[in-house]
Amino acid sequence: MTGHHHDGHAHGHGHHHHAAPPRDAANSRAVGLAAAVTGGFMVVEVIGGILAGSLALVADAGHMMTDFAALAMAWLAFRVARRPADARRTYGFDRLSVLAAFVNGLALFAVAVWILIEAVRRLAEPHPVAGGLMLTVAAAGLLVNVAAFWILSRGDRGNLNLRAALLHVAGDLLGSVAAILAALVILGTGWTPIDPILSVLVAFLILYSAWNVVRESAHILLEGAPPGADPDGIAEDLRASVPEVIEVRHLHAWSISESRPMVTLE
Repeated sequence: MTGHHHDGHAHGHGHHHHAAPPRDAANSRAVGLAAAVTGGFMVVEVIGGILAGSLALVADAGHMMTDFAALAMAWLAFRVARRPADARRTYGFDRLSVLAAFVNGLALFAVAVWILIEAVRRLAEPHPVAGGLMLTVAAAGLLVNVAAFWILSRGDRGNLNLRAALLHVAGDLLGSVAAILAALVILGTGWTPIDPILSVLVAFLILYSAWNVVRESAHILLEGAPPGADPDGIAEDLRASVPEVIEVRHLHAWSISESRPMVTLE
């Protein structure tokens, strides 16, 4: 929506209808399929982690559990965001996918903190770990996570909601790799502390990824200016290109979502 002064009158221009782009439908399908794959294996990994006594597996299973919830939430957000704008929500439902990304980022923080606390406990009180079972389950988990990652990576990586889902699965993939390495070390040397140590490394990687998603989604939710937006430059260009514009006041730049930058002015 824009407005300008012309012969003492204020004029406004705006369009409030918005249709979801086709790529959002593709993103929704990708996230839905990844959720089904992740949810199906999550149960197997929880049981395997408990039977093997492996924190690395249980940590990965716990992360997978939040992944399943996060992917389901992301899928629902994509579905709802397709709804057209109405009289009460004049900009539509696009912001819902940003909100889902923000919540998913916070969920990743919680998972990482839980892994760190449990790892400290395991280091203080070592537990026996069944390396063979741990290796089998971790290897199967790696294949599942690679499949889910491939499905999601075919979507639109510029979409914050899809990127948050992709980071969840990437964290799981790293968790599976860490569990495989820990299992090999335990089978070869019997040194069980490697299990919580590698879990800590995965937790810090998860924290780093979560911070980026939370920071970017919070910037949009707080009506921050889009990357590269220059309010002063926009005002100057408008005055230079439209002779009728005498003065530009109250210029605001923000985003409905990462793909819908907006500007209002008088």
